[in-house]
Amino acid sequence: MDVATNHLDEHHPEVRAAAAAIARAERVVVLTGAGISTDSGIPDFRGPNGVWTKNPAAEKASNIHHYLGDPEVRRAAWLNRLDAPVWTAEPNRGHLAIVELQRRRTLHALVTQNIDELHQAAGTDPELVVEVHGTARWTRCWECGDRRTMREALDRVRAGEADPPCLVCGGILKSDTISFGQALDEAVIGRAHRVSEECDVMLAVGSTLSVYPAANCVPIARASGATVIILNGEPTAMDHHAHHLLHGRIGDLLPAIVNA
Repeated sequence: MDVATNHLDEHHPEVRAAAAAIARAERVVVLTGAGISTDSGIPDFRGPNGVWTKNPAAEKASNIHHYLGDPEVRRAAWLNRLDAPVWTAEPNRGHLAIVELQRRRTLHALVTQNIDELHQAAGTDPELVVEVHGTARWTRCWECGDRRTMREALDRVRAGEADPPCLVCGGILKSDTISFGQALDEAVIGRAHRVSEECDVMLAVGSTLSVYPAANCVPIARASGATVIILNGEPTAMDHHAHHLLHGRIGDLLPAIVNA
């Protein structure tokens, strides 16, 4: 295993080796985390400028028990959603590099921990995207499951509804994301793990690889014989599984290893 401990540039031999592995691949699965979207202006959660670092109350709102049990938490959450950076964010070079894999017909699936839908906005086929933590662009009623665009709910908040209830049953609305304490969709996680078994290259980008069960995609792919490439700004919890380990700026290195 080649291990890079310092930040690299696109000319480093390890970057070229990762590029060669992708060029040979027939079935690439890309696993993305918050780091791929920071260049689009969407902060991560636990970093120095992370959402929860700057606003601990936001982390409380991400817990399903607090969200359901405390109207004040919900009201604060709705106010925070009004000006969330996701609404003005645009796909960046990292997102577009993954679309290039799709154009070559080597993108087997894109498993993402992100909830911003920037992969789809960049042009990735939604049928290839596995959103393990859901999406912030839709709402879902906790009681009846009614699903609508987040824009519709935010318009109601702007009109004066501090905690807009479901229009069908009056139940509690939340973003259609997986909160802490909320059960994951077993079918979605099952698909993420299945495609990881099927790939010949696992490319993990912008994730600390410390949140499970999504992080399990990496060892599953490795155990199934795939070449594992990890690209992140900092070390991850899965670096020991990597055949090619790249630490550096995702917006520079990801296009470099895809387009080399």
